[in-house]
Amino acid sequence: MSVTTTNFYGKIYISDDAIATVAASAALDCYGVVDLASKRIGDNVHELFKKQPVGKGVKVVTQENRIQIDIHVVLKYGVSISAVAESLKRAVKYKVESFSGMIVDSVNINVVGVRV
Repeated sequence: MSVTTTNFYGKIYISDDAIATVAASAALDCYGVVDLASKRIGDNVHELFKKQPVGKGVKVVTQENRIQIDIHVVLKYGVSISAVAESLKRAVKYKVESFSGMIVDSVNINVVGVRV
């Protein structure tokens, strides 16, 4: 799926992959986030043989110009999980909304692991 908006110049389509790329970039910029983690085994096998996908660990669902984002992260050992998760939600929501001009309904953070 993709998000669609119309303005004076015509229609603009933003793919879910583009939104996932922006969300992944925003997530990796947050303090305490070490890496994004894939939940599917096929993605992990794919990473061994190819370049790491930019939107790995991010799932984007768009419905009628509303965006829902699920992010799977690995956090740094010793940080407050709730504080990092709240900061991550705010940062991803802000960056995706400013990028796409659409409303982000929810950002769900799934902490997969902790790394020293």
